[in-house]
Amino acid sequence: MAKYPLFSGLIEDEFGQPVDTTYIGEEPCYVVNDSGFLRHIPSEEVDRQVLQAMKEQIKGHEEAITDQTVKMLGADDIFSRAFIMKQLQSIDDQLEVLLQTGIPEETRTYMGMVGFRVVINIHGEVIEVKQPGAITDENGE
Repeated sequence: MAKYPLFSGLIEDEFGQPVDTTYIGEEPCYVVNDSGFLRHIPSEEVDRQVLQAMKEQIKGHEEAITDQTVKMLGADDIFSRAFIMKQLQSIDDQLEVLLQTGIPEETRTYMGMVGFRVVINIHGEVIEVKQPGAITDENGE
């Protein structure tokens, strides 16, 4: 079970309203206002959908992501490249760790500032993941 709602403050409902977070016991939940009825959706269900969408964006673009990352870090050497590539290849393990540790508040704030948003419906199904600057395929999708 996830300890934290990963995308707290970055999720909105399909009408553009922000989605709150709370805990039911020890389980973190997103709270969607359904015409006055507050639906509590376990955050792990939503977070896993978002992480899967992000993972799909990475798939097949590991080399380009590695190139950009080493440039950004100013560490374009064989060891840095190998380390970053290995992390991308073991992305499932990295995402599991992220579910347990959470995303730091500063990182979530930055994500919000650059326009990252997740849109869910009243059942907690992810409708859209808005990622400015995300990698697109040749069809622009």
